[in-house]
This record gives sequence, structure tokens and C-alpha cells, in this order.
Amino acid sequence: MIAINGESISIVLFFVGVYGLIARRNIIKSIMSISIMQVAIILYFISANIAPGSVPPIGDVTQTLQVADPLPQALMITDIVIGIGVTAAGLTMFIHLYHRFGSTNWQKVMKKRNHHD
Repeated sequence: MIAINGESISIVLFFVGVYGLIARRNIIKSIMSISIMQVAIILYFISANIAPGSVPPIGDVTQTLQVADPLPQALMITDIVIGIGVTAAGLTMFIHLYHRFGSTNWQKVMKKRNHHD
């Protein structure tokens, strides 16, 4: 039986993002696919090797047997901030391309760019 947990869902989400990058020609959909892949990576690292019954390392944890590792959460907060920056930069470049070439299709922009130069 296949276990439905954060790790398996994150792998499916990651490949949904890969499919969106490969199959779609729309620039906005490509940016969204990259964001989906980033969320899948965050979900994977947050849910990987989580022990049932572990508690967050906040307060008095001397009486508990398992404490959750805070490092993946700290790194994923950093990844969220970087992902927002990457998405903002991608959307900024998209707006510039759209105003310059008038299309959201990668191939049409490339054709217009080659004829424009």
C-alpha cells in the first residue's frame, strides 16, 4: 500500500511543476510551475524524517523523548524568502518582455526577439 504523507505528496507536486515547465509555452505558467516546484521542495524537507510524537524545541523539553529538528524549518524559512524574490524577479522580467514584444508565449517572444535585433 502506498503511504500518503508529506514526502510522497511533495514528489508528486514537484513533477507537476516539471510537467508545467516542459509542456506549457506560457511565461506566467512557467513562473507558476517554478513556484510549485519550490513549494514541493519545502514540503519535502519539512516532512522528511519526522518522528511521530516529536515536539517542537520550544520551552521545557527535558521530559520529552523526541524533539523535532529545528534546522529544516529554519532553512525552509530562508527558502521561502528566496522563492519570493525569484518569483518577483521572474514577474518583473515577464512584464518587461510583454511590454516589449506583446506576447506571453515563449516561442513567439523568441521569434520576435530574433527579428527585432
